[in-house]
Amino acid sequence: MKNKLFGLILIFSLLTGACARDESAVTESPAITSTPDLCSSTNLPDQVARVNRLMREFDDYAELASNTPQAQLVVLIPEMQRILREAEDQSVPACLQTLKDLQLAHMNVVIQTLMAFMSSADLNAVNQGIAAARDSHNQYDIEMARLLGVTLVPQPTNTPSP
Repeated sequence: MKNKLFGLILIFSLLTGACARDESAVTESPAITSTPDLCSSTNLPDQVARVNRLMREFDDYAELASNTPQAQLVVLIPEMQRILREAEDQSVPACLQTLKDLQLAHMNVVIQTLMAFMSSADLNAVNQGIAAARDSHNQYDIEMARLLGVTLVPQPTNTPSP
């Protein structure tokens, strides 16, 4: 009987000891999370596409603005400014910072040129703005092609007449 009692006490001690273990001694292993490299060759095209989506939308408005009467540009410029603000707020990985900077420079010069045109600025200033916008867009295109590893083919400036 004494052995049974001793065995019962021993089992009870082991059970209560297991329940009352020291929690500070238990360490949980941190969850392993991997952050994808957004600049890797696998992810880069998707990241470029995110930036370029805004540029394409802006370009659509710029094309529309170039065919809009001067007095009606006041309707398009706020939409172009909205896209510019969205592009400014878009976070990009470090490898796309130059592309984003070129994009913002282009958007700014287009909007400034349109606003100058609306206020009947000097025609020479407007033409300089148009040239600067074209140049900044070309720089953007070159950077995007570099990131994607493609070669740009220049488009003809004049179409041959028959």
